[in-house]
Amino acid sequence: MVRTVGVEEELLLVDEDSGEARALSSAVLAIAEKDTAGESPFEEELHRQQLEFSTQPCADIEELADSVRRWRARAVRHAADAGASVVALATSPLPVSPKIGTGERYRWMAERFGLTAQEQLTCGCHVHVSVDSDEEGVAVLDRIRCWLPVLLALSANSPFWQGQDSRYSSYRSQVWGRWPSAGPVDVHGSAEAYHAGVRSLVDTGVLRDEGMVYFDARLSHRYPTVEVRIADVCLDPADTVLLATLVRGLVETAARQWRAGEAPPGAGTSLLRAASWQAGRSGLEDRLVHPLTWRPEPAPEVLRALLDHVRDALEDSGDLEAAEEALSTVVRRGNGAQVQRETLARTGSLRDTVAACVRITAG
Repeated sequence: MVRTVGVEEELLLVDEDSGEARALSSAVLAIAEKDTAGESPFEEELHRQQLEFSTQPCADIEELADSVRRWRARAVRHAADAGASVVALATSPLPVSPKIGTGERYRWMAERFGLTAQEQLTCGCHVHVSVDSDEEGVAVLDRIRCWLPVLLALSANSPFWQGQDSRYSSYRSQVWGRWPSAGPVDVHGSAEAYHAGVRSLVDTGVLRDEGMVYFDARLSHRYPTVEVRIADVCLDPADTVLLATLVRGLVETAARQWRAGEAPPGAGTSLLRAASWQAGRSGLEDRLVHPLTWRPEPAPEVLRALLDHVRDALEDSGDLEAAEEALSTVVRRGNGAQVQRETLARTGSLRDTVAACVRITAG
């Protein structure tokens, strides 16, 4: 049976004219609640300049693609009714003063983490893939960890920070890494060890609860899924679909390796941290750390290695041809960071860059 996959996307709310981020999530969510029959897929996030939606789990990738585009289009409409636009950027290119949400949880985070929480106006994309058990899920986590930096490079979409070029393709990854539980982790070895480690983290009192365990990939605390959290939100919805396709391929490949008795790669967390830094720094424009050799290789070669790694799983699910075509498009066109920088070079204006990205967001 094909595993189901779903995504959570965080979007920026911006002024229709200036392109500056606007704290309008409450108004947009109220509009969405009135418009949506049944349970709304939209939720608030840490900052009021953000809006999040979640798709339903899908076995068919085309169904997921339709869902992503439908909810993005609905977000565009709701934001317009509130006098704003939505844009799939992982950081605001223009200067912004982030506004923390009004919920008790968010107030606690602001008090506890101070400037770290205040500055966390970043948007990610989380991919959920179904697993049969926690034991299978942890086996998957142990076997996909070395490939996660490649997903960061593919999705990198945050080159600008407070009106300046950060010199990173994903500056979001730098900001996100300030959380005490964020980033890569060691091999867990078993579900028992995973849960014990999470309990120990929460028991330190540093984190509020299990929901603040911000590993690059984790067992979801709400669904029977592996949740891959390392990616920036993708500018083009087609890239979101590609990301979800590759993540499902990674999960299925890892589960097969586990069932066959193959041990997980033994790379240390320090190596993974260095590979993630390189992926966030250069995106697809330079070399990446190859997950099989741990040596720098051109980004297109590392992307091909990822595709080869999941080839059998994608062929079995019927997604290989579409994934090959989508990956070729990204290599030719560039990821969101490249599109943003090229737009700025052409227009000379961050405001015009945001406007162009608003159009791309809607697909």
